Amino acid sequence: MSSLSRRQLLFGLAATPVLLSLGCSRTAVAQRSTRPLPIPPLAEGMLGSDGVRTFTLKAMTGETEMLPGVRTTTWGFNGPVLGPTLRARRGERVAVRVENALDEPTTVHWHGMHVPARCDGGPHQTVPVGGHWQPRWMIDQPAATLWYHPHPHGATEKHVYRGLAGMFLIDDEIATGLPQDYGVDDIPLVIQDRRFTASGALDEADPTDVGLLGGTIVTNGIVGAHLTVGTQRTRLRMLNGSGGRLYNLGFADGRTFHIVAGDGGLLAEPVPATRIQLSPGERAEIVLTCEPGESAVLQSFPIENRAGLESEEADRFGVDDTFVILEVHAEQNLRPGGTPPAALATLPPLPDVDAAVKRDFELQWFMINRQRMDMNRIDFHAVVDTDEIWTVRNVDNWPHNFHVHDTQFRIVDIDGAPPPPHLAGFKDTVYTPPGQRIRLAVRFSDYTDPVWPYMYHCHLALHEDQGMMGQFLVLNPGQQPGGAPAMDAMTGHAMR
Repeated sequence: MSSLSRRQLLFGLAATPVLLSLGCSRTAVAQRSTRPLPIPPLAEGMLGSDGVRTFTLKAMTGETEMLPGVRTTTWGFNGPVLGPTLRARRGERVAVRVENALDEPTTVHWHGMHVPARCDGGPHQTVPVGGHWQPRWMIDQPAATLWYHPHPHGATEKHVYRGLAGMFLIDDEIATGLPQDYGVDDIPLVIQDRRFTASGALDEADPTDVGLLGGTIVTNGIVGAHLTVGTQRTRLRMLNGSGGRLYNLGFADGRTFHIVAGDGGLLAEPVPATRIQLSPGERAEIVLTCEPGESAVLQSFPIENRAGLESEEADRFGVDDTFVILEVHAEQNLRPGGTPPAALATLPPLPDVDAAVKRDFELQWFMINRQRMDMNRIDFHAVVDTDEIWTVRNVDNWPHNFHVHDTQFRIVDIDGAPPPPHLAGFKDTVYTPPGQRIRLAVRFSDYTDPVWPYMYHCHLALHEDQGMMGQFLVLNPGQQPGGAPAMDAMTGHAMR
């Protein structure tokens, strides 16, 4: 059993009515009082006469029973916490009407989506109180598990922590044989950590250097979730929706599962594994096999090599912690379910590294390349349909990761070595431990805009809020930038 922080001793067993007293011993969280896993509903988009499928998301406040028997004030889309799952097919035209019923401005960013910059939902596309925003675009990327979340500059962590997040699933015509009956054998898992006050409110005080690190796991909006499955094989679409916590996910009995997809879609072939690490914003799809009548407990384990951190930082940032994420119970009579094929997707070859445009990014403190975010500064211009190689180095002693808007990149190498198979597919977010050098093959296609920028940033939400972010334009060859969108000094909203 691994150790937990003193705060986790107070809040880790919040599913029971008794609080543990402080002491020297540190034990793993055991959430035995379980409730059925909530499955976010599929949004019912309306198909218009113009062929555009329109979804509606309303950001609002509410109350949620995250802890059994305790009402906690939360934020959600179309409900008190989290949001519905949006789903669309490749080639489909979609629009999303975002309405803001909160008492402060917010945004909605389509994380992992290939989308025009003006529709990206970053800090420039603010939705004012009582207002709405309706981007539209063509879905043009492979099948993948994406997600949406707020991206207001300086307030992203708070908005996500209070409950604003949801999944956006992309389908295509490729037949994979994988489980695909949503909510039955194809299950979304939004994994987050929280802290609670004695009264059951969300505790937003005293963040660590990686943000609001919590000692209680909330899966799809509740503490202590269980899932009953009726098929031998179940697809789990796992999202690290936390602001700053790293997870090392696997099953308590050490069983092997198969990783079939990462951030940007299917891998070349299923990868057998007993653990998979996810940093904030990363996703992975796995296929779990169960025998009739058995149970499997999904946990987060201590991270190998302490996530590259020194002992003091590893302890402060919770990489040695153990949590129960979800209990899975198989029925006595199981249907077969989908079977992963030997080959899943054909990944294109990596670009010619020597011929590509080169960029370097150093991550340290709340800065990238020794600069903090300036909404009116464009950090560089990329040329559309041009291969680039981005070298990302964490020169800090803190954990960071790296997320790029609009594109799915490929990892060329990690400290000169090829990436492991589960990281060899398309990704939009990658963990960057201290001292490591990661080279990414990046390409921006289709969309150009001389005014509206995309973002790149650390996806530890506090780091992003504190300025660990930059912005860039994608231009046609020879095109000149039109200047960053002017910002209203009173509201912080983009003025054009």
